[in-house]
Formats: sequence, C-alpha cells, structure tokens
Amino acid sequence: MCKTTLVIMAAGIGSRFGEGIKQLTKIGKNGEIILDYSIYDAIRAGFDKVVFVIRKDIEEEFMEVIGNRIKEVVETEIAFQEIDDLPKGFTVPEGRKKPWGTGQAILACRQAVSEPFAVINADDFYGREPFELLHSYLVEEHDTDGLEDISMAGYILKNVLSDNGFVTRGLCSVDEEGFLVGIKETSNIGKDGDKVYIAEEDGSKTELDPGCNASMNMWGFRPSYFDRLDELFPEFLENMENPLKSEFLLPIIVGDMLEKGETKVKVLETNEKWYGMTYKEDKEIVATSIRKLVDAGLYPENIMEALKN
Repeated sequence: MCKTTLVIMAAGIGSRFGEGIKQLTKIGKNGEIILDYSIYDAIRAGFDKVVFVIRKDIEEEFMEVIGNRIKEVVETEIAFQEIDDLPKGFTVPEGRKKPWGTGQAILACRQAVSEPFAVINADDFYGREPFELLHSYLVEEHDTDGLEDISMAGYILKNVLSDNGFVTRGLCSVDEEGFLVGIKETSNIGKDGDKVYIAEEDGSKTELDPGCNASMNMWGFRPSYFDRLDELFPEFLENMENPLKSEFLLPIIVGDMLEKGETKVKVLETNEKWYGMTYKEDKEIVATSIRKLVDAGLYPENIMEALKN
C-alpha cells in the first residue's frame, strides 16, 4: 500500500498565539484543539505523514504550541506560504497584505509531498469517516481516461451549517456515478428549523435542498496536481480582477478544470457532521458535541496519549 500524506492549511493562524485565535481554542478535556482530532482521525485512517502549511513568521510559536508534539506521533514537515512566493516575472502588487489563497497553499508544500495527499483546513472538525474514505480512495488506482484524478469529501448540506449565523459553502452537483458535475461557492446560507436557505440582499429567502452535497475544502489529490497548479497560478495572476483581494482558491480551480474537461472528481459522500468555529458562539457547541463523541467512546479522553500508545 502506498504512502499517503495529510496537508493541513494553517497559514491563516494569527501572528500572535493566544486564546483569541480560533484554531487554537481548547475544546477537549486535556486541552485538545480541533487539529488534534483531525490528526488522530487521519492517522487511524492510515495516513503516514502530516505537512503543515504555515507562514514563516509564526514558525517558532507554531512548533512550540502544535508542531513539536505532533512530531512525537507521526512524520511531520513544515511548508511556508508567503505572499511573495510567486512565479518568475510576477511581483506582489503594492498594497497586497495577505497570501494568495488555498491553491497557493498547496503549491507551497510541493517540495514536501511526493505521494497521494489529502487537504484540510486547520480549524474544521471533519469526523472520522471522510478520512477513511479519502485514504481508501487515494491508495487505489482509478481509470480517469487520462484526466486529473481528484477526490473530495461530500458533506450533506444540513450537517455543515452554523446555529449562530450565515456561512459560505461550495454547493455541489453530483451525477449518478458519484462524480462532481459542478461546484458553486454560495454565501449567506442559513437555516430555520429543518429548512435551509440563501438570505438574498433584498431580504428574500431562496430555499435549498438540505440533502445536497457541500464541499468543506477536504480534497484528495495526486502529486501530478502540483504540475497543473504550476500552470494555472500564472494564468490566475495575469487575469485576476482585484490584485489586492483576489485569491487562487481550490473550489474555483477544480470547478474551472471540470468545465474544461481536465479532471474527474469523485465525491465521497459522508454523513458525518462538521463542526467549526465560524462565530465565537460556536465554541461551546463544538466543545459539547465533541465531548459527546468522547463519552460515546468514539474518541479517547487524551488524544496525544492515545496516539503515543
């Protein structure tokens, strides 16, 4: 069975560590943060290595708070996403303050990854099943008719919403064979009881199917994808609408590749419930929900001790 890597996009973690940084909010009995549960699930699913994508200026603090203890339980590497890491001939536009999005984050780790890999956000709780589904898919060969072989965790929309406000989700169209037909980034998605809707600017509501698939930025790629991103990043930089704010984002990149007939994307549907801290009020919900999973025996009381053993 081939080796697999988990890439964790963590460049959005603030330059100062503290209680206010949502990725580092302690939600477990022994001080666990969301990342600990993702890494636990990934290792149990069979992933052999973890690559963190961070900013260079937070390396020392990141290793002290997270990296050093993760190195004790799994092979770990660090990659850096920097605003000035651009293709030859391009420079940072005057006034640009932040890096170039999740597509650039993946390019940042190309020297650290030479095997099939999954990609997740640092501040989302994904549940165990999607890690198992992605790992199983990545270690197998698939006939994609010469197209780029991509996979993604397909969550049920009603399972990935916040009780405390509106969210943005990648709404997915999936064919009968489980392949992605299209993906649309959609903002202002909320819920009212069992109903899910888009809050329109004019105050009206457009109802959505609560059972449709949604992307939570949990992807599976082959190493060949780095070459395609190398080609697409300069195209993005040449044609971006807003040099100060435009981002090279995975859902948009994959969607464009689909439209051009360059990829087949297998949607691995999961019934797991996503948890995240989009709003400060979400913290207690996340902590309580994970506590219930621990009490049910789905997670150990102490994640790090369980991994060491």
